[in-house]
Amino acid sequence: MLYPSIDTLMNKVDSKYKLVTVAAKRARNLQDKHALLLDKTVSHKYVGKALEEISAGVLGAKAHQAKTIEEETQEFLR
Repeated sequence: MLYPSIDTLMNKVDSKYKLVTVAAKRARNLQDKHALLLDKTVSHKYVGKALEEISAGVLGAKAHQAKTIEEETQEFLR
């Protein structure tokens, strides 16, 4: 059994694509010697540590809101 489970992770993030993207970016940050957000982790690898942070709720993804055509047009005209 893998920890954390995919079901637990999918409760934290709304799509598998976003989960993979966030975990990969965080794993790269950890590899570049950024501080770990958890006190103790089960995993020894960077991706596992990133997934544990997501599962614990200390790391997540912000939803990007797309601008409407009208908003983009107004910004362009300014």
